[in-house]
Amino acid sequence: MSHVPHELHEEFPQDGERLHELKTSSARFVRLADRYHDVNRAIHRAEAEVEPTSDEALEDMKKQRLQLKDEIASMLRA
Repeated sequence: MSHVPHELHEEFPQDGERLHELKTSSARFVRLADRYHDVNRAIHRAEAEVEPTSDEALEDMKKQRLQLKDEIASMLRA
């Protein structure tokens, strides 16, 4: 397990200004980013064994994070 937090500014380092712009102008983006952070933190806690979870639940959370990341990436490119 990686134990790497995967924060949005780390996932999209070249898009810092665009991330900020969307955070201040798009309610949809704010909801996606908030959900991404919630899922991402849950994954990090599970990987660090702070909150033990089943392998299946961890994989489901990782799939959710990837889907949210894809939606965020799409908004960044729009």
